[in-house]
Amino acid sequence: MTTGTQLLNYPATESPFTSPPAPMAALSRTPVPGHPHIWPPLDFALGALACCGACLFTNPMEVVKTRLQLQGELRAHGSYQRHYRGVLQALWLVGRNDGLRGLQKGLCVGLLYQGSMNSVRLGFYSYTEAAGLTQAPVGNILAGAVAGALGAFVASPAYLVKTHLQAQTVQTIAVGHQHNHQGVSSAFATIYRREGLVGLWRGVNGAVPRVMVGSAAQLTTFSSAKEWVSHTEWFHPHSCLVALTAAMLSGVVVTITMTPFDVVSTRLYNQPVDEFRRGLLYRGFSDCMLKVSQAEGLLGLYKGIWPVFLRLAPHTVLSMLLWDLMRQRALQYQLESRSAG
Repeated sequence: MTTGTQLLNYPATESPFTSPPAPMAALSRTPVPGHPHIWPPLDFALGALACCGACLFTNPMEVVKTRLQLQGELRAHGSYQRHYRGVLQALWLVGRNDGLRGLQKGLCVGLLYQGSMNSVRLGFYSYTEAAGLTQAPVGNILAGAVAGALGAFVASPAYLVKTHLQAQTVQTIAVGHQHNHQGVSSAFATIYRREGLVGLWRGVNGAVPRVMVGSAAQLTTFSSAKEWVSHTEWFHPHSCLVALTAAMLSGVVVTITMTPFDVVSTRLYNQPVDEFRRGLLYRGFSDCMLKVSQAEGLLGLYKGIWPVFLRLAPHTVLSMLLWDLMRQRALQYQLESRSAG
């Protein structure tokens, strides 16, 4: 198979960047121990770099998504003032009230989140694929889910602060609880002083299922879609259009499966806490999902789906494409270095 995450399936004497093998032969390849693969720390770094690059372009949609998901929290449709009425109107409203910098709120900590979460997530998935674990029945789904859970846990404090900062705005268009942090470092310090080290992981019970579902859907559909697109021979086997098409298909699937978990995660991260560090609105993941469904209807779990898609689709395209291309170049360099040596 010629997917970027499976380029390591080629024998040392056969570079995936020269004439490719016959499509059916490529589709039947399985990882073989001892064959060249990317150095794990480098693979972790490439995963982080790819997703951080994508974040630079998609962060404004993350701001809008956060606001839409918090709007009308636990209130029936039509019983609250709708400041944000759609993606374009929300972008204009944020820009008018918070300035152009407001559209990039939480960018620094967003990059920290993307780097830490995806270095673990993509690196772990790449390792399991190189070890042949994804070849087992539903192995790719399980590997993607576990990779997402690990990444979400490691990066949870960054996502917590990112959500707080992106929800923060002037009172006239504020939605959800306003934490009023003065900046990234101030937010981390305030949360730590008020809730201790454990407080930095508040909301992780919503983040883990969110990223598990999203990661399993993204990595599984990207690999499968890329295999399918390669097999159709629409493009040259090593054209970037193969990865681009696969990433676009993956973005659609991820949006549909992930949005309800994304709404719950945003609500859990942003809710205020009492003096005992307990959430004032939700007790946990299942309680949040139940309350949102009861108060806002099932469509409440799909609030912000359009900015979710408009963020996830290009983010998936950019991150998967960049990761795929960088891993190809890294493996090519390793193969050439071995040949020269």
